[in-house]
Amino acid sequence: MNTSYDLLQRQLNNVDVFQDTSFPAVWVEFKYAGRPCFSTGLLKDLRTVQHAIRQTARTGYEQKLDERLLFQVLASSDPRTFNLGGDLAYFIELIEAGDREHLLEYAKTCIDIQFASVSHYDIPFTTIALVQGEALGGGFEAALSNNVLIAEESARFGFPELNFGMFPGMGAISLLSRKIAPSMARRLIMDRRVHTAEELYEMGVVDILAANGEGREAVRNYMQRHDAIAHGLHGFQAAVDRAMPIPYEELYDIVEHWVEAAMQLSDKNRRLMAYFARAQDRRYGDMSKMIPIDGIRPSRKTDNH
Repeated sequence: MNTSYDLLQRQLNNVDVFQDTSFPAVWVEFKYAGRPCFSTGLLKDLRTVQHAIRQTARTGYEQKLDERLLFQVLASSDPRTFNLGGDLAYFIELIEAGDREHLLEYAKTCIDIQFASVSHYDIPFTTIALVQGEALGGGFEAALSNNVLIAEESARFGFPELNFGMFPGMGAISLLSRKIAPSMARRLIMDRRVHTAEELYEMGVVDILAANGEGREAVRNYMQRHDAIAHGLHGFQAAVDRAMPIPYEELYDIVEHWVEAAMQLSDKNRRLMAYFARAQDRRYGDMSKMIPIDGIRPSRKTDNH
């Protein structure tokens, strides 16, 4: 491990971070001791890691270093669960206490992290998400915030929020509308189903579909192919940023609507949220049983990037 990342790792409890010795890349992996969701501790660690990576990548870019950092990979150390979304138990606690301030603080931290990822730290750089297992709610949004989304065939994605009277407020509609038609993005959020990785690959949400157990190799293959054409790749990303910008103000305005909706949840909807929170407490609980899923069996797709 790179010495600087070794020192950084000592500050972290919820994330593993390490340099890929074969590529100019750093891996950031969720590490769950409890609920596989975005706890305040996980969010704090992610902000710390992003700050360090931003500094390292920007320094290499500004100094025109040949071996500068070019890629960041977001993954989970547990292949069964990428991330099940927001900390619902914490949300209920804040809502019932009428604590709008801390709920907004939590939500703002989420969009700060999402924005840093989707804007690739405002330098020529590429963020990649590798999804294995479940990516629901905020976990799905976190994956979408990366420039490239790679998923294994058995990965599952969904937005369960409408089941308890909420909506995905940390970038879902903005991020999806960059990849697919806004009408399709709206449908994907509103249908409340868990979707297969193959479905989302066919729609254009997932960029690369990997065979089960081969996701990490698919990430490395992607980096190997694109390392030599990094200038063109980063130029294209800049064109995407210009043609389909996601202003921070847009994310913040949506988050404020999300907080207002949360603070007005009925008793019934809070009970439903608590039901989903208990599913998060079951560390490896199968949340897909809570939301309808179709019977499509994924088939392996080759990368056409």
